[in-house]
Amino acid sequence: MKGTKRARGKDKEKIIEDIISYQIIGAAIEVHRILGGPGLLESVYEEALVWELQNSGLDVKRQVCVPISYKGNQLATPLRIDLLVDDLVIVENKATTQYNPIFESQTLTYLRLMNLRLGLVINFGETYVKNGIHRVPNLF
Repeated sequence: MKGTKRARGKDKEKIIEDIISYQIIGAAIEVHRILGGPGLLESVYEEALVWELQNSGLDVKRQVCVPISYKGNQLATPLRIDLLVDDLVIVENKATTQYNPIFESQTLTYLRLMNLRLGLVINFGETYVKNGIHRVPNLF
């Protein structure tokens, strides 16, 4: 029975992650519709996306440090994720015309380090931003 409750909890969390990711994607499409793309800096798209997400009632943290330890020692140079939404979904923003699959690997690394399950890579450098949205699951 305990395993069933845990599974239900995970299922509920997945549903919440899906709802949040849907809101993030909608906000990204709105930002791209208004600001256009490609052509602006990643930081401009990030700021506009944060505004949209916060206006929709989501909690958004910017440039979150991800500590890295090596053999029990905290490394001096942490990684930084662009956005952490509702402490559940990582968002990595890009503004490049050349998409690189390393962006997804980077996001997966962040997910593993933070023990989270879902990340999105959003490339605002695409002519149609929906083509630049990549869902990155951490399958543990």
